[in-house]
Amino acid sequence: MADSVLPDGTVQCPVCAGDFQPATINAHLDNCLTGNDNPILSTTNKEPPSKKSRISEFSLSGSGDTSEGSVTKSNRTAPMFTVFQHKQRSSVLTSKQSTDSNVTSKTTKRNATDVDRNEEPTKGCDENRSNTQISGALTSTAKKTDISMSALTLLNSGKPLAEKLRPNTLEEYFGQNKVLGQHTLLRSLLDSQEIPSLILWGPPGCGKTTLAHIIASSSKRNGTVRFVTLSATSTSTNEVREVIKQAQNELRLFKRKTVLFIDEIHRFNKSQQDTFLPHVECGTVTLIGATTENPSFQVNSALLSRCRVIVLERLSVEAMGSILNRAVDALGIRVVPVVNGEDDRLASAAHQSEPQVYIEQKALDTIAHLCDGDARAGLNGLQLAVQARVAAHRAGMPDPSRDAPHILIQEDHVKEGLQRSHILYDKAGEEHYNCISALHKSLRGSHENAALYWLGRMLEGGEDPLYVARRLVRFASEDIGLADPAALPQAVSAFQACHFIGMPECEVILAQCVVYLARAPKSVDVYKAYSNVKACLRNHRGPLPPVPLHLRNAPTRLMKDLGYAKGYKYNPAFSSAVEQEYLPEELRGMNFFTWTPTDQ
Repeated sequence: MADSVLPDGTVQCPVCAGDFQPATINAHLDNCLTGNDNPILSTTNKEPPSKKSRISEFSLSGSGDTSEGSVTKSNRTAPMFTVFQHKQRSSVLTSKQSTDSNVTSKTTKRNATDVDRNEEPTKGCDENRSNTQISGALTSTAKKTDISMSALTLLNSGKPLAEKLRPNTLEEYFGQNKVLGQHTLLRSLLDSQEIPSLILWGPPGCGKTTLAHIIASSSKRNGTVRFVTLSATSTSTNEVREVIKQAQNELRLFKRKTVLFIDEIHRFNKSQQDTFLPHVECGTVTLIGATTENPSFQVNSALLSRCRVIVLERLSVEAMGSILNRAVDALGIRVVPVVNGEDDRLASAAHQSEPQVYIEQKALDTIAHLCDGDARAGLNGLQLAVQARVAAHRAGMPDPSRDAPHILIQEDHVKEGLQRSHILYDKAGEEHYNCISALHKSLRGSHENAALYWLGRMLEGGEDPLYVARRLVRFASEDIGLADPAALPQAVSAFQACHFIGMPECEVILAQCVVYLARAPKSVDVYKAYSNVKACLRNHRGPLPPVPLHLRNAPTRLMKDLGYAKGYKYNPAFSSAVEQEYLPEELRGMNFFTWTPTDQ
């Protein structure tokens, strides 16, 4: 700072080169470095700063001799100013401005006696100011590009559209009115910041993670809760323990609760889930877990008893429509009816300097239907369609200076991006058991259309055809039985055929078997009778009754002497029915086809 002291006692600012009293230089530097008082950094300044020759570059002794040491010291201090200027200008200056700044920095090192070279820094500042004004003008007209700035930012930000448009408030959260609608218990708890431990269970794209982010945003705004997010796919038990230790310190020192969000909590095994038990029990952390799997199977029962399970449903078509409308509004895309010819509104846009992006209402409706209630798939499908059409538009414009035509997104463009309906099916998860149960019950009810639908849904979702065939073999005996003895050979033949040829050729074989079993007469007599036998064995008290002696085999003389097989009547030796007991004495007269077991 001593090198910047001028003969009049003022101090020169190393950033803007202004003169200030020593008592005010520090306060000025704070504002100057942030751009508030710096005319170089401020885009609203109309005049360039006045530059003075660095008096410290030469000795001011009365003899006029130049001190070599002072010149060396001055040359060492000049690059320091360039660093300050470069860091502050980097956010507002263009690459050309940075080049001009380097020229200015080099010029300040030159001989101060050269008048032309002394004017060079001022010229550089003039160019910087001019370029800054041009940059501001470009910023004010940034929307006059190919598409709106919001669309460019959202579509080309490197993030999926579903992530960029994730809601931050419950008012923007659509489709779960049963659990989060007005006047619901959970909604009142969230509004009052009384967040209980929750397990959010629902299909992909229904809003589990979004709901957790809404809770986090609300907690950060109020400052009453600390929110921590972890993913079970990449988090170890040690990291969980560290978070819990921090939560204990927060609660003890600052009286602030911690909400711990675990995404894909079903990825934790049972022993890892046990880590949360004592801390959720005593209130050290409030646990929010998100899972696509049935918590009854994948979450520890002890942890389930300490949390409330919230079932989020697949989004309806109406909810998806609201989500997509919010997205097109954010992108600046206009929704129009189906366009068969050249619409007047579209034609008017062709005479503008930039194109307007339009989308048919039918295209939005198609996305809402094809995404199968998955908001993530719907938004990303919309993003893909818009990006593809914008890219095609840019590639097809030979002369960008001419009037830009409009960009229209139609139903075919959306279908091309989505390809086909997204079928929610997990061969090892909840949907696997739901669909096979629906198929079995449809066959039992002789509803062949429904049975074919559930069969197709499983096969198109990637189910193993042999698994379906094995279940059909079971159904042929369990629900048809003796009412149509040919049903079991039909099912076994279908299984063998599927094993021979595989998918997709075997799908029609399974369809034929399903229709046959649906139309066949039904009888559960055999199934019920055997179930009664099992109930009889389970409910029997004491030792099981022995096999009657006349029914026992007697391969040795000792067994014959003990009475084995004595009195047995060989049925083929009689021309008429043989009266003989075949049940133990305690069960004589029992009819398992009509007997009803009672719980004992």
